[in-house]
Amino acid sequence: MKEVWSIGIDIGGTFTDIVAFNLSTQKSEAIKVLTTHNNPILGITIGLKKLIQEKKVIAKEIFCIMHATTLFTNALIERKGSCTGLITNHGFRDIIEIGNERKYDLYDLAIDRPETLIPRSHRAEISGRINAKGVEIEAIDESQALFEIERLISLGVESVAICLLHSYINSTHEELLAKLIKEKFPHLVVTISSEVSPIIREFERASTTIANAYIKPIALAYLNQLESALFQLGVQSEVLMMLSNGGLSHLSEAKNKPIELLESGPAAGVIAAGYFGAQEGVANLLAFDMGGTTAKLCLVNENQPSIAYNFEAARRKRFSKGSGIPINITTVELIEIGAGGGSIACQDELNLLQVGPKSVGSEPGPVCFGLGGNQVTVTDANLLLGYLNPVFFAGGSIPIYMDTAEQYLKELSASFKLSQIQLAWGIHNLVAENMATAARLHVAEKGRDPSKFALLATGGGGPLHGYMVAKKLGISTVICPPDAGTASAFGLLIASARTDRSKTISYKPDFDLVAELDKNIHVLELEIQSSLQALSKSYGPIHIHYQAEARFVGQGFNLLFNLPASHGKKLNNLSIKNAFLAAYAEKFGRTPSNGVIELVNLRISGSATPLQKQKVRQVEELHIIPTPKFRRVYFQESNGFIDTPVFNREELDSRFQHWGPLLIEEPSTTIVVGPSGFVRLSPNGNLIINIQNEVRNE
Repeated sequence: MKEVWSIGIDIGGTFTDIVAFNLSTQKSEAIKVLTTHNNPILGITIGLKKLIQEKKVIAKEIFCIMHATTLFTNALIERKGSCTGLITNHGFRDIIEIGNERKYDLYDLAIDRPETLIPRSHRAEISGRINAKGVEIEAIDESQALFEIERLISLGVESVAICLLHSYINSTHEELLAKLIKEKFPHLVVTISSEVSPIIREFERASTTIANAYIKPIALAYLNQLESALFQLGVQSEVLMMLSNGGLSHLSEAKNKPIELLESGPAAGVIAAGYFGAQEGVANLLAFDMGGTTAKLCLVNENQPSIAYNFEAARRKRFSKGSGIPINITTVELIEIGAGGGSIACQDELNLLQVGPKSVGSEPGPVCFGLGGNQVTVTDANLLLGYLNPVFFAGGSIPIYMDTAEQYLKELSASFKLSQIQLAWGIHNLVAENMATAARLHVAEKGRDPSKFALLATGGGGPLHGYMVAKKLGISTVICPPDAGTASAFGLLIASARTDRSKTISYKPDFDLVAELDKNIHVLELEIQSSLQALSKSYGPIHIHYQAEARFVGQGFNLLFNLPASHGKKLNNLSIKNAFLAAYAEKFGRTPSNGVIELVNLRISGSATPLQKQKVRQVEELHIIPTPKFRRVYFQESNGFIDTPVFNREELDSRFQHWGPLLIEEPSTTIVVGPSGFVRLSPNGNLIINIQNEVRNE
């Protein structure tokens, strides 16, 4: 039987989204179900069964499944990982508490530091030492190492992180320990830093290794259960996982290094944003993805998302660098805030309105879900304001109880001495302001002006709040793609396969031979090709991108720049120096007159695009005039409720254009166009909202 379906599955904090794409007809089908937090696989199974039964997808015709999940990020944030131990050199078990000896808030005398993932009793120190040049100066005492491992096991440790000094340059000691553990204690899950993070800076390397070990048993159990559930449904296709870098990788890679999956869901949404922006010829975007639990923002320049090689998980203060767990992975660079449909509205310590970051998620969900929720959320407020249709929420698949939402809003509004509508508008407006503030900070860090970007809104809440967020940022164009509520799952279907490899070196172009640099690059190239060759049936030729981090000798921080290398083009020391000097001058405005350049880290990435690509489907003229329904909707710009036309997106054709205010409904979201907006449907099926500076006079 011919395999014609590829399926993207994205598990969010509130909803699990599934999108199936037919390679033959170029049509897609979408399903949205509530996330089952106690067993996320159950939500996937429910969604796939609905897809098979309602959309007539045949399990044996599924070509490939791509998956993204926030499960492992949540395990870090909520400290629900496995009981983990650390093995390190004598005298270094406290490095994860000492850190870099910086306070993220200099003037806070009662600073709340990130809680370590491993208590001190679960850290073991062993003999053996390798120096900074990679030379062994003391051998490992195997009997002493085994004694310490047995001690950790007696404490309940089921996963162990091995992080030894200078293993990024010589990994033999770590590999020896891993071999000993595999032979003597095969049930123990092992992570070694030379595989997960083979680069300098001991604290960050140890932190990354520990985080991988902390979530690895959970990842193994989850991914094995996923394979089993798919097999029981009759699905026999390969499974690919979305990595934080915005690329797909094979399941075996994800099982070994689950730390690379931390930002997989948000990364898929950014990939989708870049795709839809390219359709409209808009290269510079602010990708805005708002779901039920969080909102994510990412700058997309020239249709490429910003990429970083480290980030912080589980920050104590969302905008304070250094308040989280440092992780050395390649990731789409974005900012995430607790602002979603399920974000809770309440009074803070000063009796002021606060929205988020806490969320009710899908269990019990917003009050209006009628599943036992008793805290007012953004969704409840939007329902009262008329933005949401109670009989068409999630395409009518989730029943909504308007009376219950009104009752709880009335109780909360009394504590503020406001009317229900005033409180509901305050919630809607405040959550938009929170997102706009986060966007301003994120864009300002890049030295850019948000008003120069278009806002591309995805997620169930993105099109709902995009108009108001854009107005607050001074953005004049908002793009809402079709099925925006399931855009992250769609992003999985169009993403490239990608593998990143890093290695610490010490290379001075003024003194060292380029052959040594070529040798190190070649090793990383082979690793990348080995990883991506397994996907050669589904993806095209491998393209490799070469970067390095360098500095002037004596500096403490590195600058990332592009190496002047490609297939068929040889590196030479002069071109390396010139490339670094150009990047340094662009970043800092000038360069030292006689500084010696030192390359510190190689950053090599390989990617391969899908062989089966989605075609741009032009919107046809339906030769009918869409007839809107009307309902009372609240707009602050109009000073209250007004009769507002509500269109069904499926009934719109390429001739559609309309002044706001209006709503456009589709199963996965509602597009809100305020009084100062003008919306049109592009030939590619995207809704383009142009916002005027002033409200239009009739």
